[in-house]
Parts: sequence; C-alpha cells; structure tokens
Amino acid sequence: MMIRIMYTDGGFDIVKPAQLNHLLEEKALISFKRADGWAVVGRDPMRRSSLPSYQGPERRQAEQVLTG
Repeated sequence: MMIRIMYTDGGFDIVKPAQLNHLLEEKALISFKRADGWAVVGRDPMRRSSLPSYQGPERRQAEQVLTG
C-alpha cells in the first residue's frame, strides 16, 4: 500500500508505510492521506512512535522437541 504525502515545502509524493513513519519522525511532512481524508501533522491524532527495540536475549525461538 502506498500513501500520498505532502512535504513541508509543499511538494507531494507517494511513499510506503515505513517511509511515512520515518518522515513523520524527521518532521518532514505537513500531511498525509488517510482513507477518510488528509491527516494534518500536529492537528490530527497520529500513531504513537514504536517502543525502543528490545535489546535483551531472543526468547521467541521455537523449542526443539526431542524424541527418543
């Protein structure tokens, strides 16, 4: 899915969701298009930024089942 955006300089573009998140973090956008219309940065609710990445040991690995 591609998302239409408007940069702070007034230019338009179409980007992937990951790029949208990066551009929002960089404060490079004025608005972006949602299904229900344009969302204006600083006025409309935005997603919360993701939590810092987990730095501990990986605990989601599948367990090995030993058969004997």
